[in-house]
Amino acid sequence: MNSIFEDTSTAFKLKSDSELERAYFLFKLIANQPLVKIGTAVTNFAINAKLPVEGLIRATVFDHFCGGVNEQDCLPIIDKMFKAKVCSILDYSVEGKQIENQLDSALSKILGVLDFVKEKDAIPFAVFKPSAFGRFELFEKVSSNQELMQLEKEEWSRVINRYDKVCKKAYDLDVALLIDAEESWIQDAADELAYEMMRKYNKVKPVVFNTAQMYRWDRLNYLEKISGLAKKEGFKVGIKVVRGAYMEKENDRADEMGYKRPICETKNATDVNFDEAVVYMLDNLDVFTIFSGTHNEMSCYKLMDQMKQRQIPNNSDSIWFGQLFGMSDHISFNLASKGYNVSKYLPYGPVRDVMPYLIRRAEENTSVAGQTSRELDLLKREKVRRKI
Repeated sequence: MNSIFEDTSTAFKLKSDSELERAYFLFKLIANQPLVKIGTAVTNFAINAKLPVEGLIRATVFDHFCGGVNEQDCLPIIDKMFKAKVCSILDYSVEGKQIENQLDSALSKILGVLDFVKEKDAIPFAVFKPSAFGRFELFEKVSSNQELMQLEKEEWSRVINRYDKVCKKAYDLDVALLIDAEESWIQDAADELAYEMMRKYNKVKPVVFNTAQMYRWDRLNYLEKISGLAKKEGFKVGIKVVRGAYMEKENDRADEMGYKRPICETKNATDVNFDEAVVYMLDNLDVFTIFSGTHNEMSCYKLMDQMKQRQIPNNSDSIWFGQLFGMSDHISFNLASKGYNVSKYLPYGPVRDVMPYLIRRAEENTSVAGQTSRELDLLKREKVRRKI
């Protein structure tokens, strides 16, 4: 089993020679940290100055990491991946909206995506981010149990209403709905909302999935707590388990404000935490459905091994693997070829609006030791195999 991710012909079978060359070129750039910093600054300047750079961005980084500018634009990629047994999760990756009409617009967008998803077996999940439905500062205030002013109470009611609308529609359409994670200082409010929605809509099976970032040392406690509530109150729990996405921001804020860092002290501690969370959920599979969102090969092997030991079939409805589009194809497509449930997060949206997401992707890749060099090594091997 410990070699299935070496199969580059399966990993890159959907990539043309030119797409393979583009991927190799992009990861070469991303491997160079100073270059990423310069590229980020130049791109931000070009976007803010409204320079005509969309064509260039679209032809390079956008088309590698994103599915398209709208749902229809994503369809060719969705269909192509589904033929290789890899599902898609449409992720409208426009970030940082604050005012009410933008929040309502985000709700309308997700409701529309649910209708779109319902028609496609290739898209088993929809997804949204808590801060797409409410102001960051409001989530922060609710998370820290501060008293809300009357207008803020009304505003929070609208956030709850947006959550309920989208979760009810997911329930009515029988489409699973992933709720992404946020920074630790607003996550408590997001967790509480996810819990309320699970109580309401997960009575028979998990429709609503929350996300647990396991680089936080307290998240195993959260899984134990939600498991206890589910058993007591009679609902199912969907969890997307990931390592985490805001490490530097989390640690900087903790140091600045003088509280204990919420992030595990070492990368190894995070890895252990992640794998323990998966085992805990496997031990309680009567309650949990697991979406293992990871680019870590060892964590994938460990979950596969646990499934084998426990005689859980590869295609069990209770276990999904997930990776981001444009990354770790050697994991996604090789897992799918062995019959495991696999979904790729497929970001999309207007090129300019999606740039903050793309810049974060590039920055994260430079900071994850080994990730980019592994991608490059596999791409190089496939180029040699194809003699290009």
